[in-house]
Amino acid sequence: MNTNFFQAIRLVFIILLICPSLTFAQELEHIQLLEPQTDGGRPLMQVLKDRSSSREFSDEKLPMQVLSDMLWAAFGVNRQESGKRTAPSANNRQEMDIYVATAEGLYLYDAKTHMLMPVLAEDIRAKTGTQQFVQEVPVNLVYVSDFSKMGDAEESQKYITSSANTGFISQNVYLYCASEGLATVVRGLVDKPALEKAMKLRPDQKVILAQSVGYPKK
Repeated sequence: MNTNFFQAIRLVFIILLICPSLTFAQELEHIQLLEPQTDGGRPLMQVLKDRSSSREFSDEKLPMQVLSDMLWAAFGVNRQESGKRTAPSANNRQEMDIYVATAEGLYLYDAKTHMLMPVLAEDIRAKTGTQQFVQEVPVNLVYVSDFSKMGDAEESQKYITSSANTGFISQNVYLYCASEGLATVVRGLVDKPALEKAMKLRPDQKVILAQSVGYPKK
């Protein structure tokens, strides 16, 4: 082996000694979400009265309990014996997945274990929509339909069903946000092919809509 090779190896070791965190900078870990607090919240009629869309957000991060409760409200398991969820899905196919884009990276919400599964150690918030605020809002939810779970229906019908199911889930998020004083908005202005590529989705996984969530801008 030549001298240049050994010099390169030596340089790598020096860099790792000086900046050991670089070895883990591109790694994401599973996040076990907290048990959802299902005994709180405001009365439904008051929440419906206050439900609204907002495009102005603080950059304050969501506490883990808030994130945990919101994802459970969105599409969590509310009947352990059957695995059924807080939002309906046609024939209980549960084809919808919620991806969570944060400054730290991209995660997939696993409702069965109530965990965030690491997907990408990259901040792709700016790619989840065309509006300026999506780059800074703490959480962007991306609703993805897995067409492979929907049988041999026509693709147009799969989009219709997935869109309806996304509406159920996103409304759950709206109601939770109204109850907890959070700001949110569902967004259709998304470059879906570009986002699907950035998320490394399969061809039969389709982005339906995105939804931003954070505290109101003060």
